[in-house]
Amino acid sequence: CLWAFAVTMMPDQTEQIDQTLDDLRLRLAPLIAQAAVFDGWTTEAVTVAADQAGVDADVAAYAFRDGPMAMVCWWIASIDRAMAQAFPPQELAKFKIRERIRKLVLFRLEATKGREEALSRALTILAMPQNAARALKLGWGSADVMWRLAGDTAADYNHYTKRATLAAIYGATLAVFANDESADKADSVAFLDRRLDGIMRFEKLKGQ
Repeated sequence: CLWAFAVTMMPDQTEQIDQTLDDLRLRLAPLIAQAAVFDGWTTEAVTVAADQAGVDADVAAYAFRDGPMAMVCWWIASIDRAMAQAFPPQELAKFKIRERIRKLVLFRLEATKGREEALSRALTILAMPQNAARALKLGWGSADVMWRLAGDTAADYNHYTKRATLAAIYGATLAVFANDESADKADSVAFLDRRLDGIMRFEKLKGQ
């Protein structure tokens, strides 16, 4: 098996295999999310994604052998990467900080459009007690990526408060988005805008 092959190799060779598997996970994760709309975050969804990508089903199953939580984590990682690629620093620098964050969150919401059922199931998985610590870390990580892309360089307590606040707002917006049946997700956008306005008012007062 692949694991047996890996443990007989030198450390640098094992690292190369791990990196290759990570690339594969990032490639398959969006396809798994699409399949999860119908099959849930299951081995069946991995098989469907592998077939669509032209990847050996056994290799795909090995890459996601840690189960549903791993699938969700790599989906989030794939969105993080796509967002970073879509928004080079010079592009975001044209906008004020509020609009930078808004664009980044809207990009992430757009990445889940058409996959609301998969998103709802993913949120359920993240909410499980055994996944709570990892879910918090994932939310923090995505918020950190957004703030860094937005140009935040704070190194004091603001570094932490900004990320904690954005992670909470993003999580709440995702929950609204997953069940939003309004035209063009207008209710979700309005919800996000209200929360962002709240952040900006808070930051202004804090600065004063």
